[in-house]
Amino acid sequence: MNKAFIDEMRQKLEEEYKKLENELSQFAHRNTKTSGTDFDTKFPEYGDDEDENASEIADYSNNLSLERELEKALRDVESALKRLEKGIYTTCKYCESEISEARLRARPTSTSCIACKKTLTQEI
Repeated sequence: MNKAFIDEMRQKLEEEYKKLENELSQFAHRNTKTSGTDFDTKFPEYGDDEDENASEIADYSNNLSLERELEKALRDVESALKRLEKGIYTTCKYCESEISEARLRARPTSTSCIACKKTLTQEI
């Protein structure tokens, strides 16, 4: 792949990383005792009424689920950036063939070519 494409994807991934971090920071804080992609959801404090307590628990539960999803996406982006640095970003981790530019544009965190992905998901 050409340098312009790699630079474009690096910029896209870096922007996505910042966006995910920003989304996580809305309801969670970074866990400084673990890796860079680990966040801890803040427990909301709405008040002491029974209705407020129920809302706190419901929102906390929802935020925990969202935290897990956003952390996974953040790890995927971080992994893609590391693959870029190593020069293996466009290489399928299964068959070592080149991942198409179209696939990487559609899903910048892809680690496999379409053929291997179909095999993994049994779409053949």
